[in-house]
Amino acid sequence: MFGISYGERVEGYDIPVINEREARAAAGILLLPAVSSFFISYLTHDFRFTKLFVTFFLLDFLIRVLITPRYAPTFVLARFFVRRQHPEYVGAAQKRFAWSIGLALAIIMFIIIVVLEIMTPVKIAVCLLCIGLLFSESAFGICLGCLLYKRFFTSPTVCPGSACDIDRIKRHSFITLSEIAIIAVTTLTMWGLWYFFDHTTAQTTPHAKCAAGKCAPGKCGSF
Repeated sequence: MFGISYGERVEGYDIPVINEREARAAAGILLLPAVSSFFISYLTHDFRFTKLFVTFFLLDFLIRVLITPRYAPTFVLARFFVRRQHPEYVGAAQKRFAWSIGLALAIIMFIIIVVLEIMTPVKIAVCLLCIGLLFSESAFGICLGCLLYKRFFTSPTVCPGSACDIDRIKRHSFITLSEIAIIAVTTLTMWGLWYFFDHTTAQTTPHAKCAAGKCAPGKCGSF
């Protein structure tokens, strides 16, 4: 689809490949400012950091897709952090397709946020989608764009964690009922704590603010 020269040629692989460890690290590097810019904009209505991040996001994905991921800024940083880890190679074609989706989203965000500067639910939806895609790849090693590639094109042969061959290999990890119960208990516990904190914070917050020296002048000791 994009040409056969994309990616790296590594001995033992008959297709161009990309180091998955670098890809996941690069996704994680982008995830932190993505989440930060989203909440800063949402809470303060100051979009300067978001504009800066979206511009960088677009530039990074332009280099990834149109040139080579090796020279994308996030990949340069990622390569530094994972340089002592053994490479895990995956097919370059499906990664490029997935990043093309990211590039399309980056272009949409750039037009809406940087060029037009308009408020629209589309902007929030696209931002949340990008955050979800970055989180999925960095946290779980699941490239959702790569799964779409498998739907529309030939099945990839080199996937993260041998996911392409999952039906032909023994599963090393599965979820039991007891593990599901752990998740359920944890969720209920967190919900209970939220309910408790929500009903007690009103009384404790003034004390905590004054202890931290953040209460309003003349208000300390008056509650």
